[in-house]
Amino acid sequence: MWLIKLAWKNIWRNRSRTLITMAAIFFAVILSVLTSSLQDGVFDNLVKNMVSFYSGYIQVHKKGYWDEQVLDNSFEASYKMEQSVLTDHNITAISPRLESFALASSAAITKGCLVVGISPEEENKITRLKEKITEGAYLQENDPGILLSEGLSKRLQLYLHDTIILIGQGYQGATAAGKYPVNGILKFGSPELNDKALFMTLPLAQDFYGAYNRLTSYVMALKDNSSLQKTSASIIDAGIGREYEVMTWEEMMPDVVQHIKTDTASSRIIQGILYLLICFGIFGTLLMMMVERKFEIGMLVAIGMKKIKLILLLLIESVITVVSGCLLGIIASMPVVWYLNRHPISLSGETAKIYERFGFEPVFPASTETIHFITQGLIVLMIGLVLSLYPMVKVIRVRPVLAMKR
Repeated sequence: MWLIKLAWKNIWRNRSRTLITMAAIFFAVILSVLTSSLQDGVFDNLVKNMVSFYSGYIQVHKKGYWDEQVLDNSFEASYKMEQSVLTDHNITAISPRLESFALASSAAITKGCLVVGISPEEENKITRLKEKITEGAYLQENDPGILLSEGLSKRLQLYLHDTIILIGQGYQGATAAGKYPVNGILKFGSPELNDKALFMTLPLAQDFYGAYNRLTSYVMALKDNSSLQKTSASIIDAGIGREYEVMTWEEMMPDVVQHIKTDTASSRIIQGILYLLICFGIFGTLLMMMVERKFEIGMLVAIGMKKIKLILLLLIESVITVVSGCLLGIIASMPVVWYLNRHPISLSGETAKIYERFGFEPVFPASTETIHFITQGLIVLMIGLVLSLYPMVKVIRVRPVLAMKR
């Protein structure tokens, strides 16, 4: 107990030295937490843009549809299948879709687009499509109008209440043609989706393509995204039939998965360099401390203090200093991370255009997951405690006469 009291007094005997050491650890924790949370935040945002904004986390198709996405590979809607899929408690919603391509045109402008027939209420539960509306109103059941993505709207120079003409190939080679009023304009986080998507009600799409009572996919939302593979296996076990295939977003978008893996590897190298800088920062303050306390340590050993007790004293001092710095760093990083989550870093100019060209939203939000604060705090704590062995080694090797020389 007396060692703890003495350690506490020693810590505050030289306030500036202690505060410098704590500050090194404090800023180390903040930097490592920000690096980790921004990395995960960017990846989560990418997945959210590409997955929850459109594709869903799991889809059910007719076998072979993903390799050849044509209406001839569609299947008949099945209420029985929907109910069997919903028996899995991790699935919160299921939405039927009919997807295909068409040529969209206004007066003298044409552009290929993705036409998606949806059940408005069910789709909104999965992708929150209603929240993407910037102008106009969301679709109602059996609505004769369509929703147009913002980029496609600007390209075709079509706005609210204008009429769009669609021409394409329907089911089993039939000709698909129709004109529809623009009920609303959508803005997506994914630039790729924002430039080509067009939504209409499922009955309207089935009528347009002549694919009555047919679907190209069932799209699902999950309660717990970490149980993705388990839920996928559960749907297969539910007995949906051999003529169907169940695909997770990772299987549907392997390029996104590969991008995340590549960036994660790069980020680990950056974090490794950051930890190296943290090591130098903390070690520098410990080195300064030992130079300042050289005479004090030599004198304590000379008057008979056992080295083991001196080592324990320095260990307690280090633990108090490092733990305090880590806790303060974690507490200080929380509002910073929360702010960057609510107000993400947005790129502009040429850099933003480069990101959009590759299909990524030029936004860098921070992740507020608790694991980042705990993990990074513990890593810096371990670095600090390991580096604290240096003063102990110096105590073991100290020579009182040489240490007390001025």
